[in-house]
Amino acid sequence: MTIKKGVSGWVADIQPGGRGGKRYRKTFNTQAEAKHWEAWLKTNVVQNPAWQPEKKDTRRMLELAKLWYDNHAKELRAGENTYSRVKLALEAMGNPIASQFKETTFTEYRAKRLEAGIALNTVNREHSYLRAMVNELIALKIWKGANPLEGIKQLKIQENELRYLQEDEIKRLLAQLARSSNRHALTVSKICLATGARWSEAEHLRNTQIMHGKVQFARTKTNKARAVPLAKDLVDEITGHERPDPRSPRLFEYCLGAFREAIEKASIELPKGQMTHVLRHTFASHFMINGGNIIVLQRILGHVNLTTTMRYAHLAPAHLEEAKRLNPLANLSLFS
Repeated sequence: MTIKKGVSGWVADIQPGGRGGKRYRKTFNTQAEAKHWEAWLKTNVVQNPAWQPEKKDTRRMLELAKLWYDNHAKELRAGENTYSRVKLALEAMGNPIASQFKETTFTEYRAKRLEAGIALNTVNREHSYLRAMVNELIALKIWKGANPLEGIKQLKIQENELRYLQEDEIKRLLAQLARSSNRHALTVSKICLATGARWSEAEHLRNTQIMHGKVQFARTKTNKARAVPLAKDLVDEITGHERPDPRSPRLFEYCLGAFREAIEKASIELPKGQMTHVLRHTFASHFMINGGNIIVLQRILGHVNLTTTMRYAHLAPAHLEEAKRLNPLANLSLFS
């Protein structure tokens, strides 16, 4: 706070709220008037804090990201990985000051990412991570004001065809896996085909997860535990395996490479990004083709939202059968 003699009079340059607060500047004819105004201004700020605009947050986004991680994200299953992605994104944006982190900060960053050939899914995930981080900072009373990312819509992604294996392809794949030098690739694949499990869920199974003829999946992608019955011969195959390390509860060694090799040798072509996930799609597709219930399938797969499971509904034998019976061509007699 300063009062100085200027060309046109005494200039009071005051920032009563301190660094980051609103700055006031006014010129007076005399030094006494300037001091009187300074005292009046300070009194108003002290007696009525609402009169003084809230300080701008001068912290950098990476500092806030660290607070978010320490106070929340480190307890999440994928917290460390998410924090790493958030940091990379904020660094690419130039680590802006929090008060200057606006909608355009992210949308300009997103446009550059897309121009560089980054997938839509990736930039949508980055948007979700950052938006969730700011929402949590608001809940923790660390972030003041609205979330600048809340009003930004995610980019629409064209759904790819969900590839699933036909019976002859399943047989060819299992035959190749049976010839693999990896002891566990065949059993892990069978678990995925029999339960709709994700590859990582099956590959990381522990002996305590197989009980009473069921396999229980815990610490899943959706953080929801689920249990699925198994045929007795598959239970015997799982429990009969020699563990990679007798001191560890893990049942299987890493076997993704063996699975990739078996897919290639079985001459099975898959869309990009559906290597092991084809087993989960195959379970769900055959479940519906064989007359399964869509609600039951949702529970088995552990989907939070039924909309996700509905991708398989069209495979049900009676799906939209009414279209054949109720369309106008089927009832031309009504119009004659």
